[in-house]
Amino acid sequence: MVHDLDMIKKVYASFPERVAAAKKLVGKPLTLAEKILYTHLFDEMPVTPFERGKSYVDFAPDRVAMQDATAQMALLQFMQAGRKTAAVPSTVHADHLIQAKVSAETDLSTAKHTNEEVYDFLASVSNKYGIGFWKPGAGIIHQVVLENYAFPGGMMIGTDSHTVNAGGLGMVAVGVGGADAVDVMAGMPWELKFPKLIGIKLTGKLSGWVAPKDIILKVAGLLTVKGGTGAIVEYFGPGAESLSCTGKGTICNMGAEIGATTSTFGYGEKMAAYLRATGRAEVAELADGIAGHLTGDPEVYANPKQYFDQVIEINLDELEPHLNGPFTPDLATPVSKMKEAAAEHGWPTKVEVGLIGSCTNSSYEDISRAASLAEQAAKKNLKTKAKFTITPGSEQVRYTIERDGFIDTFSKINATVFANACGPCIGQWDREGADKQEKNTIVHSFNRNFSKRADGNPNTHAFVASPEMVTALAIAGDLTFNPMKDALTNEDGKEVMLDEPSGWELPPKGFEVKDAGFQAPAEDGSGVEVVVNPNSKRLQLLTPFAPWDGKNITGMKLLIKAKGKCTTDHISMAGPWLRFRGHLDNISNNMLIGAVNAFNEKTDSVKNQLTGEYGPVPATARAYKAADIPTIVVGDENYGEGSSREHAAMEPRHLGVRVVLVKSFARIHETNLKKQGMLGLTLANPADYDKVQEDDTIDFLDLTEFAPGRQLTLLFTHADGSKDEIKANHTYNENQIDWFKAGSALNVIRAQSNA
Repeated sequence: MVHDLDMIKKVYASFPERVAAAKKLVGKPLTLAEKILYTHLFDEMPVTPFERGKSYVDFAPDRVAMQDATAQMALLQFMQAGRKTAAVPSTVHADHLIQAKVSAETDLSTAKHTNEEVYDFLASVSNKYGIGFWKPGAGIIHQVVLENYAFPGGMMIGTDSHTVNAGGLGMVAVGVGGADAVDVMAGMPWELKFPKLIGIKLTGKLSGWVAPKDIILKVAGLLTVKGGTGAIVEYFGPGAESLSCTGKGTICNMGAEIGATTSTFGYGEKMAAYLRATGRAEVAELADGIAGHLTGDPEVYANPKQYFDQVIEINLDELEPHLNGPFTPDLATPVSKMKEAAAEHGWPTKVEVGLIGSCTNSSYEDISRAASLAEQAAKKNLKTKAKFTITPGSEQVRYTIERDGFIDTFSKINATVFANACGPCIGQWDREGADKQEKNTIVHSFNRNFSKRADGNPNTHAFVASPEMVTALAIAGDLTFNPMKDALTNEDGKEVMLDEPSGWELPPKGFEVKDAGFQAPAEDGSGVEVVVNPNSKRLQLLTPFAPWDGKNITGMKLLIKAKGKCTTDHISMAGPWLRFRGHLDNISNNMLIGAVNAFNEKTDSVKNQLTGEYGPVPATARAYKAADIPTIVVGDENYGEGSSREHAAMEPRHLGVRVVLVKSFARIHETNLKKQGMLGLTLANPADYDKVQEDDTIDFLDLTEFAPGRQLTLLFTHADGSKDEIKANHTYNENQIDWFKAGSALNVIRAQSNA
């Protein structure tokens, strides 16, 4: 079944003409990213080219995708937008709320019971507003999108940072907050600062133990977690052409970990083969018809330094397997160097658990290559030293690998197959013994490895690797094991080597599935009633945020000065808190509980200036809010990196925080703050971070003159009566300032709908 074929035909019909117009405007050959951006403008072609990294541009994405944890808040907002149906094709995917504990069947049954209220809400609201609903067990949003909706040259947004996975099929696919999704579903433009462009030329060819995952692990080490911020990464070259479509998806998926707006690859035979294998031959034929427009121009790839802002070249012939971590996805260590790195840093070398799957690495190719190692282990009489789990990416993948015998193969090494869901990758893992907080090491093929993310244990050292390498390390039980050189002792006392993994890019017998888990919406949803129990602990209808009163905000108290890495996991944790994603007041009880207080080096312990006592961050914020005292949060570099979750912006807004002042922001979080009517500001002088004291009271001196490009001044009055004026920069344009004035972007949409 081809979803939204008419929409794809419409996009392709206008593509050549729009690309030609863009080339005429820019006056030079175009990268693929530029072609997709210029062909998806909300308005007509501008008079002058957009300036990378500076121009705010309105785009018209082709579709919207939402996962269940973020969809709740997105759809609660959309219900206020005054629309009868979604303006573009949209889907909801029930993948985040299923906890991995026992087995696929048991865990899925438990989730359906535990989350019944939320699933019923999502199914009914989707039915009412013309939104497709993928039921629990259908699979992880990004794998399902790649299998069903992604198409070369398209543009989509999704309420999850790993929406970028669809770049594996040549899209510009961008992770956003729910408010952005509401804009597009309401027929409004989606605003994005025109990205800078990073070109990565791949030469050579992968072989042996090296996998597509190792490319992005290498790139993360080169660019760091913020090196891609504000940029689209475009891969090209003979090495890129040789990669499978799902391998490209893996690379794009983890581009979120370098802060990239998105990543993408040009259209080619590998993508066409994947489209045909997943039942979309018509899309492949359409893409073939304009293939030259669905990749960068030859001149660009021949002289990339003339067309990209930054160029990196990686020779795949020389690349070796990597392990990234612990605690950050950009700490890249080649497998050959792990023994000395582990000794130097004191990392535990005993591997307790190996986990493969997730949206990053759950393709048929990934699982078939891991299964080849499992088969070897069984035949060579090797006992797996670590626990081993598999999380299929979709029911289609799961059904196919079961048909082809891979699940039976994994059972030979006592592996556990979890439900087709995010599971351990996002902290939905009820890991036995995690509460003891013992120092330990796990390896996984996921994308993120922040402290506490997988199992809630701050002492779990999580390392990211390819599925093949994870499988090998689980068999060996040793982080320093190098399968290219090291032998293992089997149950007979003999030394044996693991042969190189092997597998198939696509199933030789084709994909197969009995029930993919899709629920199409009603033709006319006007009669569908969406009920939210006012006493529910899981769902809460939203109350609009109050508009700005037009005056300087004064008398603000410092809520917390966060030290070091402060991701959206620190600001609004997942794991057990996921159950409150549809209830703003309840989930606000996790606000900033993972952030480190710069003044006492503790988490969830801040000073309440009203009482002089220390207490939890949310409770302290509520005390200030009850006293009608606004608050401010101060943060460090790359504040808000990680997930797209807008709860990290909505919770502070709900609890009375008016300003977030940091050294620098991650892109999605800064946008989310703007959408919710917050002031997301950066220190003009990062050294001023050190001037902020625990008992400060803060006043704006010139907020009444808030304007694009104009610095703002905050007066920090310290407990001893001394004062510091601190200059703050911002990136607000006129429209975004209107969001602030109205109280939120949603308030602006509602006003326009009611006009």
